[in-house]
Amino acid sequence: MDSFSARLLSKLIENNENMKLKLPVLLLSLAFVIMFSPSCQKETDCIAVIKCKDTLGNAVNAADVLLYAKVKNSAGVTYTADITATSPSDNAGEVRFTFKLPAIYDILATKTVGTKTMTGIGIIKLEEGQTIEKSVTLR
Repeated sequence: MDSFSARLLSKLIENNENMKLKLPVLLLSLAFVIMFSPSCQKETDCIAVIKCKDTLGNAVNAADVLLYAKVKNSAGVTYTADITATSPSDNAGEVRFTFKLPAIYDILATKTVGTKTMTGIGIIKLEEGQTIEKSVTLR
């Protein structure tokens, strides 16, 4: 073997030995990056914002807002499902609910002023990863 071939062979062997040392470090680094880098998960919460207003369009604060779902069983009887949410509206007439899954909810908003009870109804369809706003007029 001539000297050029011997040097080339020597370099190849040396590079192979260096690769053997670098490969575990490279694999360990790659595993670390995969484990601790932020995932690509998208936001899936379903957010409902209910805006309570009177007939003049003014915000109605302290209205009791109930979100509920009506379901029908195999016998055809309609009843309220287990998942409901209730909260009073804030000074801006808004209330915010967060759910993990998309759904369609009925809205019932009520407020008693003196002896008169104002009521507003509506329906809201929640979608994955979105904030859905719905206005309800209390009469």
